[in-house]
Amino acid sequence: MKFLPVFFLALLTSCSNDDNGPVNEEEVITTATITLTPQAGGTSIVMTSRDLDGDGPDAPVITVSGNLNDNTVYNGSITLLNETVSPAEDITEEVEEEAQDHQFFYSATNSIGTAAYAAPFDTDGNPVGVNFTFTTTNPASGNLTVVLRHQPDKSASGVAGGDITNAGGETDVQVTFPVIVE
Repeated sequence: MKFLPVFFLALLTSCSNDDNGPVNEEEVITTATITLTPQAGGTSIVMTSRDLDGDGPDAPVITVSGNLNDNTVYNGSITLLNETVSPAEDITEEVEEEAQDHQFFYSATNSIGTAAYAAPFDTDGNPVGVNFTFTTTNPASGNLTVVLRHQPDKSASGVAGGDITNAGGETDVQVTFPVIVE
């Protein structure tokens, strides 16, 4: 599991340029959950990373509810929560509201599969990545890494296709899940 130094990450939000304008509060993110549902039907796989003590002594708790089927297309979605408050705050809604300023990137190791963006898109037609498809390949094991960038350069080469190389911006969340495709 790979995290930034602190998983209690703040979604960096744009501030007003004048001293009297509103400043968006930073949001705490404790939990990232990916749900993968086979398009042809079947059992959904849920992957969760939860770090309720932030930079405290406890490591994040990673859970994966099962293995993925080989050569299968999954509909995916990601949810970000702040579970330090009750009820938990859904940070995903803020990411969608500020779609111009956010993009998720998905990468997999060992050729276990590929991700592609699905709606919603921002007002310029660029991906946000809250919803995606994940297409598995032959049986293998590897990792699925998810990165949320704040203020990426969505017009940079490859970024709209999911290549983080030229994205720039700041990383709000980075999580790696172990995946088995069978």
